Amino acid sequence: MQWFDHIRAHRMGLWEDAGEIVGIAAYEMEIGTAHLHTRPEYRFLLPELLDWAEQEISAVKDGSRVLNVWITSKEHEKQQLLSYRGYKLERSEPIKIFNYKNDFVNRELPAGFGIIDGSDVDYAKLAECFWRGFDHDEAPPEDNIEGNIQMVNAPNANSSLITIITAPNGEYASALGMWFDECNKYAYLEPLATVPKYRRMGLATIALTEAMRKTKALGAKYCFGGAREFYSAIGFEAICNRELWKREW
Repeated sequence: MQWFDHIRAHRMGLWEDAGEIVGIAAYEMEIGTAHLHTRPEYRFLLPELLDWAEQEISAVKDGSRVLNVWITSKEHEKQQLLSYRGYKLERSEPIKIFNYKNDFVNRELPAGFGIIDGSDVDYAKLAECFWRGFDHDEAPPEDNIEGNIQMVNAPNANSSLITIITAPNGEYASALGMWFDECNKYAYLEPLATVPKYRRMGLATIALTEAMRKTKALGAKYCFGGAREFYSAIGFEAICNRELWKREW
């Protein structure tokens, strides 16, 4: 996407053993926020990964270095390491999933509305939908269209999973991106937005349920959603918390 800092991607660190990747220190969109992961039997590498992140992925702010690290509340070894190294818990929010063993919510599409996938998407309309859906009043920037083209055509993207609700006038009223991790058999929602004038019509629920049905057919066992109450209301359940730890030095 256009917000990802491609220029500094070389700062991410990979750890290998016998030709296999066993650890990674990476940022998500830009430096300053890190994710640290190892295979279970290589957790002893975590202090080394954190050293790398502090050196290569930290950001400079007002003459000091700053690093945020995302972990989950189930990763006690990381909690202990970060606390020992002077990090403080800054934020915590629930991680919610919809287990595909449960029944999906059934809602009917309002009269005149339609549902399409991303196989023949209008990128300008999609960019407008996401931009307005995230409560921007001004016109979307020109490169927003390019970012949506990148998203739809990303290496692991499946355009048939992108789900869009069309309004009677042809506008895209609600849209979402859905990803399927074939290796781990889960679906991941990102992003989901509804244009303000089309809210409270059940469109987001309909689009999300349609996309989840598609990923279930592909073999997914569950879907990751967001932290908002909307997800709990349609059957998502919290499994742990997402934690942001921060240090300045």
